[in-house]
Amino acid sequence: MTDKLKIGVLLSGSGTNLQAIIDAAAEGLPVDIALVVSSRPDAYGIERAHAAGIPTLVMNREKYADVLAADAQIVEALRGAGAEYVVMAGYMRKVTSVMLDAFPNRVLNLHPALLPSFKGAHAIADAFNSGVKVTGVTVHFANADYDKGPIVAQRAIAVAENDTLDTLEAKIHDVEHVLYPEVIGLIAEGRVAVDPSTNKVRIN
Repeated sequence: MTDKLKIGVLLSGSGTNLQAIIDAAAEGLPVDIALVVSSRPDAYGIERAHAAGIPTLVMNREKYADVLAADAQIVEALRGAGAEYVVMAGYMRKVTSVMLDAFPNRVLNLHPALLPSFKGAHAIADAFNSGVKVTGVTVHFANADYDKGPIVAQRAIAVAENDTLDTLEAKIHDVEHVLYPEVIGLIAEGRVAVDPSTNKVRIN
């Protein structure tokens, strides 16, 4: 077994994807969550981190008044914890060049649609309201262009005739909780790389 990949997880809400990673690590995923960063002091994901014995950094609205300084504080904490990759798990802040330059092609994001379709914060509702028959989940590396970074993995989800927005959202979250740990496992095994000539992800 190779050394475990040390990651930092950024979140803003309930932390269900954090919990999926914690559970997968308990079952053998070669990952060590070195730090959890929450953009909100009331995020339930903080409780999940505490329950798993994971150190936390809790930010607030005032700290984000200067977004570059906020990201600098987060980067310092991540580096201090030894994090090699940054995993955004329901993090409702756009990361800045400070974060991206500190972890080039090592900031991972989860998007609840099949990029490049349905970018933005309301992707599930936008897909549902558009009437598409297939949507899904995308895992990609973050870069300076919002929701445009190199795609690592995607998984399609059929929109059933009897789906509501709530049932579709539940289906998407179920897939997220499987796909995200799978991708993090591929990274931990050293199988994921961004081809600099094409800016596309290669998995070996």
